[in-house]
Amino acid sequence: MRKLIIATNNKGKFREMKQILNGLPLEIVPLPAPLETEEGEESYWENASRKALEAVSRWGEISLADDSGLEIESLGGFPGLKSKRVGESDEERINLILSLLEGKSWEERKALFRCVIAIATPEGILEKAEGIVEGFIAYEPRGKGGFGYDPIFFLPELGKTMAELSLEEKNKVSHRGRALMKAREILEKICLGQYGKSSK
Repeated sequence: MRKLIIATNNKGKFREMKQILNGLPLEIVPLPAPLETEEGEESYWENASRKALEAVSRWGEISLADDSGLEIESLGGFPGLKSKRVGESDEERINLILSLLEGKSWEERKALFRCVIAIATPEGILEKAEGIVEGFIAYEPRGKGGFGYDPIFFLPELGKTMAELSLEEKNKVSHRGRALMKAREILEKICLGQYGKSSK
């Protein structure tokens, strides 16, 4: 059975990804060693594809990587590509966002999560899958699940933050879950030999 390397050092993200991708005719494995690639600020796609291509180059296995970010409308899309680099910890990042939105109305707290996934293979395939979910930034953190900004990302249709959802619930509605379902379709075709080389 061929392997699929999930090119992330984030254990929570690996767990989410593996659950959605389980059942494919691939052995889903974590990174054998940390990546050397550093994320930049060109685009989510540049970051994701760079990581996937490094993994496939180093270990010769199908590789999947993502880049994702929180985009807040009233802050001009901030933190966006800087989502993981605006603080030293999740708590610091959450506190920064809450301070920037202090005094802002509910309507001014509109936000979205965006996830872009890159899939690379030793045969030269490079494909993209993207997912978004819209919501609002809560006035205070709620919930103990998830990671990153999940405790302050409120989903009005569910009346909960992302951190208040079970992993199964989160994977059905999250930006990463939506992107991974598209990625799963691509991987199924790759496994069946139905994919040609990408021109991306």
